[in-house]
Amino acid sequence: MRALFSLVGLLVVVAIVMLLAKKQLQAVVPSVEPVATPSATGAAPTVQEQARGVQQKVLQDVGRSLEQGAARASDSQP
Repeated sequence: MRALFSLVGLLVVVAIVMLLAKKQLQAVVPSVEPVATPSATGAAPTVQEQARGVQQKVLQDVGRSLEQGAARASDSQP
């Protein structure tokens, strides 16, 4: 009986964690927009061009975050 309650409790915890993870992922996914870079032919960008654009955006965001972190660290030091 004790094992049954433990198993049910574990399943409830897993379900709650999965729901929270789903909500977190839904909150993050819309913020990533496909970056439209015009191709040489003027047609819609290919998947490879879109991937490059997303990579560049991520690199810029990471760089900006690192700069902000460094600025905060230097401001907090006496």
